[in-house]
Amino acid sequence: MGIDPGLTRCGLSVVQAGRGRAVLPVSVGIIRTPPDVELPQRLRRISVAVGEWMDDYRPDVVAMERVFERGNVSTVIHTAHAVGVLVLAAAERDLPVFMYTPSEVKKAISGNGRADKKQMTSMITRILGLSEAPKPADAADALAIAVCHCWRAPLIARTEQAHVALQKGKP
Repeated sequence: MGIDPGLTRCGLSVVQAGRGRAVLPVSVGIIRTPPDVELPQRLRRISVAVGEWMDDYRPDVVAMERVFERGNVSTVIHTAHAVGVLVLAAAERDLPVFMYTPSEVKKAISGNGRADKKQMTSMITRILGLSEAPKPADAADALAIAVCHCWRAPLIARTEQAHVALQKGKP
């Protein structure tokens, strides 16, 4: 499951990893919360919606964008609130959570860590063989995060296995 966290628009996606770099889209959507609703109610809406997605699709893992300061501290704080709710939903279901910076996702998907939204949407549409681009951009971003994780997961697993082997004294 890929998540592009946000308080007003939170992108959600579910993909199926195939052999090699093959990834199949399963579902993509957006959780929207109105800005005129109080923060606790907005967070509750996100919690309920992402919980339903997790219960319906039963992902093995959750990948999401890592929050970073973009120049607007208020936006970062609101996004961080949403991230807390999303991580908690995963933890309640014993799902591992992996976080990726926007530049890591951009580099994995487009080969360019500074790719713009248009390039990213075009690439994810092509990679997944979609007939049309996912909209809004938060949905495309959620798919990109999921694909990024699918492509990085084998290396992550090998690294963890090597770490465990080293701790047991096996080279």
